Amino acid sequence: MNTGREEGQGQDRSRRQGLQGARERRVRTGGVELCVAELGDAAQPTVMLVHGYPDSKEVWSEVAQRLAERFHVVLYDVRGCGRSTAPKPLRGGFTLEKLTDDFLAVADAVSPGRPVHLVGHDWGSVQAWEFATVRRTEGLIASFTSMSGPSLDHFGQWIKKRMARPTPRRAAQLLNQGAKSWYVYLLHTPKLPELAWQGPLGKRWPKILQRVEKVPAGGYPTPSLPTDAAHGAWLYRDNVLPRLRRPRTDAYAHCPVQLITPTGDAFLSQRLYDDLEQWAPQLVRRTLPAKHWVPRTRPDQLTSWITEFVTAQEEGDPAKKVVAAGPYADRFGGQLVLVTGAASGIGRATAFAFAEAGARIIAVDRDAEGAARTADMARLIGAPQAWGEVVDVADEAAMEKLADKVDAEYGTVDVLVNNAGIGLSGSFLQTTTEDWKKVLDVNLWGVIHGCRIFGKRMADRGQGGHIVNTASAAAFQPSKVLPAYSTSKAAVLMLSECLRAELAGQGIGVSAICPGLVNTNITTTSRFTGVSAEEEKRRQAKAARMYGMRNYPPEKVADAVLRAVVRNQAVVPVTPEARGAHLMSRFTPRALRAIARIEPPL
Repeated sequence: MNTGREEGQGQDRSRRQGLQGARERRVRTGGVELCVAELGDAAQPTVMLVHGYPDSKEVWSEVAQRLAERFHVVLYDVRGCGRSTAPKPLRGGFTLEKLTDDFLAVADAVSPGRPVHLVGHDWGSVQAWEFATVRRTEGLIASFTSMSGPSLDHFGQWIKKRMARPTPRRAAQLLNQGAKSWYVYLLHTPKLPELAWQGPLGKRWPKILQRVEKVPAGGYPTPSLPTDAAHGAWLYRDNVLPRLRRPRTDAYAHCPVQLITPTGDAFLSQRLYDDLEQWAPQLVRRTLPAKHWVPRTRPDQLTSWITEFVTAQEEGDPAKKVVAAGPYADRFGGQLVLVTGAASGIGRATAFAFAEAGARIIAVDRDAEGAARTADMARLIGAPQAWGEVVDVADEAAMEKLADKVDAEYGTVDVLVNNAGIGLSGSFLQTTTEDWKKVLDVNLWGVIHGCRIFGKRMADRGQGGHIVNTASAAAFQPSKVLPAYSTSKAAVLMLSECLRAELAGQGIGVSAICPGLVNTNITTTSRFTGVSAEEEKRRQAKAARMYGMRNYPPEKVADAVLRAVVRNQAVVPVTPEARGAHLMSRFTPRALRAIARIEPPL
């Protein structure tokens, strides 16, 4: 199809900051000239990135540079934006039909005879839904990844359905999205948006993005922002009301679709996508704990998901096989999860549970071989990537070094599980200062180091996250033979509660997991104070037999960890005895204190 004429082929290098090394060309279509940039090997599959409002193609620079290592990447300034020219007159020049003409012209110029993999954000996604659902583009789109931009036709049908049968829940959904769409009403006012963008709003926009969305500076936004935003207002004026009033009834996607939904998007409700399978039969859903501008704030995550999705289509895999099969795969797929104490027990089971959900895993332990085995198995289970790292969580300097390495090589951690711990049994008077120090260094200070060092990086990124601290039922169940262990776990529980209050405003959840008797190897490594080495071994073996007879598997604790993150739960007693002790600590504490005086069988 030849809907446009390519000009200036060649080898000119883009001088735009953030797109160094890009080959630039001009494509004429429908009275405008589009600025198109290309990166990567043109012989590889083509991934086309379409920007939103009030952006230019540079919003994709971080993602584009990463994708160019595997694919032929194409970005273009939408008409009226960046270095593309604007239609004359502006009114009527930004309809979805004309934007589709532009897409066809660019696709014909950069990937003749071969379908492209389409990726859209914000208004780039809105128009890409049009590309992916109209008949004249069938066969030209191999896949479509959508983020933060619904089809206007689907949106219109969504509104009609709720207006036709207005239940209280549907009415609340309409009101919620109506409030989120406040800016749409302003953009329909005559002249006001243009004056605002050309004046104070255009000057302050970069600072607003940095403060509110935590968008890092560097090559974005470009100096053309005020003009881009003024022209882009016509995207709304030319399309929103006509499509919402008369939405198409045949807007079915003719290609596999990957939907990435930022859970912290201030402009779009997640409920907008409730019925999307009706319109996109080959749909893969992903959720990302982030705000609206994910191409700038989460380029690593987007690159991972886009690469995975495009590769699956190129290899002929059904779209439904892209996402891991485990529970919460749409929530954790591709996220970076770090688990301490991951060589065995609850830590290993937790790493495997996240791997089954498609997360990238960093398995951390003092046991190098154990951490490596966990990472190897995590990859077999479903983790797209997994690494084993060796560190003593009690060593603050070593934890700082690990965090620097993780940031540099893997990215910012999305979920941190502070699980490493040791056991110690014995009366208070028989517990030495050295015994106390060992327990507190690992069980408490290890958690403090993890929360402080990795939690600060989460907060600095500004896109949320979650911290899980493994406490114990011993945190609220006193025992005459576990003073040091119980104290360390009670401190972890209170630390978690305090952190939860502090970090809530930054979108970071904190959960304390409190297992009871779980069948792990902690019983064989726990120390018993005030007894001989032979007696210690006998007690370790007896405790192991008792825990084995109880036979509560660590996999159930791991399942509770994932649920706690998804539901953002504060305190999670896991086993029946832990739940019972937690209830007693709240309603019958005297009975719990009486139980604490009982001499346990030794």
